[in-house]
This record gives sequence, C-alpha cells and structure tokens, in this order.
Amino acid sequence: MKAEWILAPVLAQVLLVILVYVLMGVRKAAAVKARQVDRQKAALDNRVWPPRVVQVNNNISNQFEAPVLFYVLCLSLLLLDAVSTAALVVATLFVASRYLHAWVHTHSNYVPVRMRLFLFGVLMLMILAGLAISALIGGAAG
Repeated sequence: MKAEWILAPVLAQVLLVILVYVLMGVRKAAAVKARQVDRQKAALDNRVWPPRVVQVNNNISNQFEAPVLFYVLCLSLLLLDAVSTAALVVATLFVASRYLHAWVHTHSNYVPVRMRLFLFGVLMLMILAGLAISALIGGAAG
C-alpha cells in the first residue's frame, strides 16, 4: 500500500470544511435576502443571525477542533512511514463520522446523535494516536 493514501481522508476532511463554508454562505445569503438579519449588527455579533446560520457557524468552529488533531496524526503517520491498512481505515472512519456529525449539526441538530458521532470520532483519534505512538516507539527502538 502507498503511504500517500493517508492523504485521501485528509483531503476529504478539507473538502468537508469547504462544503460547510459554502453552506454557511448559502444560508447567510438567504437570511439577508429574507431580511432576517441586520447586517450592521451581524458584522460585530454572529449571534444576531437566525438559528440555521448559527448552527453552520458553530459547525465551522468544530471543524477546527478535533480535526486539527486528525491532520497532525495523519501527517505524523506519513512522516513515520507508519501508514497501514488499519490506519487508513481508522482515518476514513474518522472523516465519515465528521461528515455525519456536520450533517446532523447543520440540519436537525439532534444533540444525542451528534454526541455519539463526536465520541466515535474521538475514539478513532485515540486509535490513530496509538498507532502513531507505537510507530514512534518502534522506530526509536530500531
């Protein structure tokens, strides 16, 4: 297997962030067109946007929390020459959980499902971290 394949889920995660930004633009434009927001106030306070815009804005913030660890772990695995089928599967599962989390967050916003998806993603990060630490220790011993 090519180690570079670990970049596929990384790029899929980057695409998710871009898609959420596009969704935010669409929802903000619709809110402005429907005169649901005072643009002068919105320039200084995101809380004046309608809830459907705030949902997307909050999700964008989420995309720069746990996923940052994902990026670091994937690049660490690549640099340590420790990309395995297991790492690729776990990374893909993490990204799938982020897509599902983003969908729930920006649509129904049903917290119990969001929480389960988040916890699943954190579990995938823990496994990736374990793989990276194992590779680092194994490489240092060799």
